Amino acid sequence: MAKIPKNPEEIFAEFTGDYRKIFGEELLSVILFGSGAGEDYVPGKSDLNFLIVLTDRGIEELDRALEMVGRWKQRNVAVPLFMTRSYLAESQDAYPIEFLNMKRAYKVVAGEDLLAPLAFDPSHVRLQLERELRVKLLHLRSGYLHTDGKTRRIRELIGTSLTAFVSLFTALLYLKNLEIPKGKRDIIAAAGRAFGVDAGVFLKCEEIRRKTDRFSSVEVRAIFREYLREVGRLCEQIGRMDVESGK
Repeated sequence: MAKIPKNPEEIFAEFTGDYRKIFGEELLSVILFGSGAGEDYVPGKSDLNFLIVLTDRGIEELDRALEMVGRWKQRNVAVPLFMTRSYLAESQDAYPIEFLNMKRAYKVVAGEDLLAPLAFDPSHVRLQLERELRVKLLHLRSGYLHTDGKTRRIRELIGTSLTAFVSLFTALLYLKNLEIPKGKRDIIAAAGRAFGVDAGVFLKCEEIRRKTDRFSSVEVRAIFREYLREVGRLCEQIGRMDVESGK
């Protein structure tokens, strides 16, 4: 049985060595990002997420990594994100939220720190935020109708949909030029204060996602209705937001 690392740093040398054997000088950088680089890592439950930056020549030979990716998946290492230096530089306007969240918690395992120079235009962040929130609202409404009103399915819908909101809340705080806390619950609470939405609803949803709650079926349905309402309020606020003033 593959050994699951208790501490992500345990595998840094082996992981880097494996990919350096494959790509050699075409490997520019290996970066751990997400929960494994922060305070939310739970051995055996959290995936380890890596960004691997290759040269243009290296990215054209990605099939070399097929076997290695499969082997590391057995140790809770997610399929890495493979990019080139130019892709990183040219994607800041298209995917600012994803890169913003990478920068929130990351460790350079090997090579260059290619995330540090990334900067994000607030107007691009606001535009992606509005698009993501409105899509989430549509999916929540549609997803609810697919639950047939069954509590178990509503719980699953809440759990699968909530994960993305921490990333969106991080972007909301960025637009307000506010400090971004490290913990998920603290991020939710800070965004609630900054935008005048009921953070308590999202915190209840986080309990449901983590399966630590004791809410009844009636309470779960009520929480979901409140969840929809608060996401709708966020959509309205972001749609009216002036990124120049942060209001």
